[in-house]
Amino acid sequence: MRFSRRTLLAVGGAALAVPALAYGQSAALRQKKLVVFILRGGMDGLAVVAPVGDPDYPRVRGRLATQSPLPLDAMFALHPRAPTLHALYGAGELLPIHACATGYRERSHFDAQNVLETGAAAPFARDSGWLNAALATLPRGAGGVALNAQAPLILRGDAPASTWSPSVLAAPNDDLMTRLMDLYDARDPALAEALRGAQSANAIAGDGAMSGGRGRGVEAAAALARVAGNFLTEPNGPVAAVIELGGWDTHANQAPEQGPLARALAALDASIAALRDALGPSWGETVVAIVTEFGRTAAPNGNGGTDHGAAAAAFLAGGATAGGRVLADWPGLSQRALHEGRDLRPTTDLRAVLKGVLSAHWRVSDRALATSVFPDSAGVAAIEGLVRT
Repeated sequence: MRFSRRTLLAVGGAALAVPALAYGQSAALRQKKLVVFILRGGMDGLAVVAPVGDPDYPRVRGRLATQSPLPLDAMFALHPRAPTLHALYGAGELLPIHACATGYRERSHFDAQNVLETGAAAPFARDSGWLNAALATLPRGAGGVALNAQAPLILRGDAPASTWSPSVLAAPNDDLMTRLMDLYDARDPALAEALRGAQSANAIAGDGAMSGGRGRGVEAAAALARVAGNFLTEPNGPVAAVIELGGWDTHANQAPEQGPLARALAALDASIAALRDALGPSWGETVVAIVTEFGRTAAPNGNGGTDHGAAAAAFLAGGATAGGRVLADWPGLSQRALHEGRDLRPTTDLRAVLKGVLSAHWRVSDRALATSVFPDSAGVAAIEGLVRT
């Protein structure tokens, strides 16, 4: 039987993109994990963290007003499809941040996601990500992993970064893998090393290595989060992970509690539960940042959905998060208070939140935060008190 590079790629699957996970960082650094969930499409923050105490909320939201929210405080309540997040809030391990946005104020997904991932002040100002830049400030070798076939922009740069995604093919049998390894040990050491790296990564991933690639929705999302937790707890493994979840672009038939937003939120909620369980004791040293490119319009559109907006909600979760409260400089939902008469007005800069996390959790310097991590952001001060130290 003849084997080629193409054959090896076919049997190895997407996991061949993963080099050996050995970054060699210090024991102290290995304990400080950071996971970033990117919610692609623009999450409706007014649906997920409903301002039920705002007198204008029922009027503005109309048929999209949440009917049975989970209470947070006198002003805010959580969507009922997020019971795990609600339990974390009660345990002091969830910090919702409302009326939050990057500095971008237009409504293009592509431009907004670019700003969200690069940390720059404007779209396409650079071709690397803020998370990679933060990793580059840590002791040499500290790296991250993306649960994706390709590294997202947020993780591109000079610091070590790996990718892993589940195979969509059936698992090859042991005899085939042994013969492939023998062949490439003899003829192509580079591919032999890549195959060993893929096998090692799949061994760490566990059950998600093959099964996770065949599903969608809640189970598939939870499987990826579980794999991320496995990587993060591996000795000499990565200190950061990036997970992307879609389904948040709710232009039509959004529905308050049974539509596409509710399904996307259920997947996120299950992912957080799976990540927490996989991390085990490491959850106590972990911060999870949940972010999206922009929010949605305050009022529903004619199709029962919401259009691209400005401010949204973000979350910090994890045992290292100083949660159990909502962080919000609430602007209100009166017509005069809305941004351009249609969107929740941003009052908190997302960069200030992320700076606060990176400063307290990884001890990234103020200078690095204002230059290499979030360029041209000297005027954006880090928010203190977000992380338990």
